[in-house]
Amino acid sequence: MKVGVFGAGAWGTALAYTCAKSGNEVIHWGFNNIFDGLIDLVKPENVHRTGDMTKLHDCEYWLIVTPAAFFRETVRKMKEVFNDQPILICTKGMEGESGQFMSEILHEEIPECKNYGVLSGPQFAREVATGIPTGSTLAGNEIVRNGGHIALSELYLQDSTDVIGAQLCGVGKNAVALISGYLTIKAHGENERALIFTRAWDEIVDIAVEMGADCGTFLGLCGVGDLFLSATSPTSRNFSSGEAIARGAPVTGTVEGIFALRGLIHRAEKLGVKTPVLCEMKEKMSL
Repeated sequence: MKVGVFGAGAWGTALAYTCAKSGNEVIHWGFNNIFDGLIDLVKPENVHRTGDMTKLHDCEYWLIVTPAAFFRETVRKMKEVFNDQPILICTKGMEGESGQFMSEILHEEIPECKNYGVLSGPQFAREVATGIPTGSTLAGNEIVRNGGHIALSELYLQDSTDVIGAQLCGVGKNAVALISGYLTIKAHGENERALIFTRAWDEIVDIAVEMGADCGTFLGLCGVGDLFLSATSPTSRNFSSGEAIARGAPVTGTVEGIFALRGLIHRAEKLGVKTPVLCEMKEKMSL
C-alpha cells in the first residue's frame, strides 16, 4: 500500500519508518521540507521525503502526525490534495482556544472526509522507530481500521469504534502527565500525588461520559496503558515539562499537556462538567 505521512517530528518519523517496515511505500511530508525527528536513525529505503503535498495525492491511506497546535493549519493545506483517502489521526491533543478534538477540526476543514479514525496508545517515538514491541488503540470505522492494520502491521493494534473516547484518553493523559510531573516536585508526599492524580483522571472520565464515550475505552491501551507510560516516566515530555514548571525552569518547544489542560477545561465548561482539580492545577502552574 502507498501511505502518506504528514509530520516530520519524532513521532511522524517513527510512524513513517514503521509503515515502511510494515511493507508499504511511504511518502513522508515535512513542512518546508524539514525533517528534524530521530535524525540519527537510518531511513528505510521505501520512505520518500518531500516538502510538496501534491506528492501525497495518490496515496491510498494518510496518517496525520503534526502537533496539535499546527493541526488545523496542516489540514487546511491537505484539503487541496485530498483524494478520498481514509485518514488516521495520530496527533494527541486539543486545540487550546476552541477546545476541539482533532477529529472535529478535520471534519470542519475537510467535511467530505467520511473515513477517519484515531491511533492512540503508550508510544514513545524512539522505541516505536527502533521496533520495540508497542501496542495502540486503533479507533474508527472498518475501512479505517482495515487500512491501519496494513499500514502499521508492525504494531499490536487494539480495535475500537470509540473515536471520541480514544481522543479523550490521549488528551487526558497529556494533561495528567503534566500534572504528575509537577506533583513529583510539589506534592507533600506520594499519597497526595496519587490523590490529585486520580481525581484529575476522574474529571476527564466525567467529560467522556457527558460526551457519550465508552468508559471501557479508558481501560484499554489508549487509556490506562498510555496513562501509565506518560504519567510515570521522565522520558515523557509532558511529565518532564511538569517537573520543569515546578522548579521554575524554562519550558521550550511544544508541550501538548499545556494545550490539553486548557482545552479540557474549556470543553468541560461548555458541557457543564465541574473540573475543580484541573482548574486548580492550571492555576498553580500559571498556565
